Amino acid sequence: VQLVESGGGLVQPGGSLRLSCAASGFTFSNYIMNWYRQAPGKERELVARVFRGSGSTNYADSVKGRFTISRDNAKNTVYLQMNSLKPEDTAVYYCNAHRLEYDYWGQGTQVTVSS
Repeated sequence: VQLVESGGGLVQPGGSLRLSCAASGFTFSNYIMNWYRQAPGKERELVARVFRGSGSTNYADSVKGRFTISRDNAKNTVYLQMNSLKPEDTAVYYCNAHRLEYDYWGQGTQVTVSS
């Protein structure tokens, strides 16, 4: 099983980034896909979730209206479009796949929002 994140980097406040997470080794379409983040000195928090099947989504209040999660089951990839980025969005972003008792994690990608 592998989850490989990409797309992180340094961006100015108000800018945008698009994170990608390429999955392999499991049946991607059967899993809920999540993006979490962890800032220095803080606990890991759920940012966004996209369900299997309907593809419905949930967001943390702090990112609603700015971030969009999506999935492409044909490409086994989940995305996180991040707009209007703020310094408080600075964190390591992790991709997570969840189904029943199974949880898989990526290695994380750093997002830094700074002028």
